[in-house]
Amino acid sequence: MDNKNVHVLDHPLVQHKLSLMRNKEASTNSFRRLLNELAMLMAYEVTRDMPMQEVEIETPLEKMQARVIDGKKLVFVSILRAGTGILDGMLSVVPGARVGHIGLYRDPKTLTAVEYYFKMPQDMHERDVIVVDPMLATGNSAIAAVERLKELNPKSIKFVCLLTCPEGVRALQQAHPDVPIFTAAIDRQLNDHGYILPGLGDAGDRMFGTK
Repeated sequence: MDNKNVHVLDHPLVQHKLSLMRNKEASTNSFRRLLNELAMLMAYEVTRDMPMQEVEIETPLEKMQARVIDGKKLVFVSILRAGTGILDGMLSVVPGARVGHIGLYRDPKTLTAVEYYFKMPQDMHERDVIVVDPMLATGNSAIAAVERLKELNPKSIKFVCLLTCPEGVRALQQAHPDVPIFTAAIDRQLNDHGYILPGLGDAGDRMFGTK
């Protein structure tokens, strides 16, 4: 595993909230709230190298040159449906960002990703992309999402997830070695059904109360 392109966000607040989310007793409401808060915290690290520009503003005392980001050049791409939870938290930190959606579902027999929806902002070649999905498990959905996005030639692509495992990291890195991975934890392994162990279960079901 090439750890140079894998960033584990081990801030105490990130780890604390992730531990609360893992607990099977966490309610749908608390799971959603924690995911939102955790995504906000992760946004700080993921956007650390965002380009800035200087603009003239006026303080109550005088004019000055101040540094600002151009949020419109950033696109958060949510892999439906579970990516929505991370998306909401990151948008609260960078509200000017554009948003894209990729609809993928995992074929239960082959575990491969099947696309059913793809909607992106215009002029993607001018934009930096952050793909969000709570789990990087087999890596099939992430690989398929990044492949589709590369067709639009964005300036850069990052992948953000709450949890991953060695199998998922390896698969995404082999397919897209140029895409950095940001995660809160690298868990032990996948089980026979493609779930991360110890993990936190199905993020989408826990977020929406569908199981």
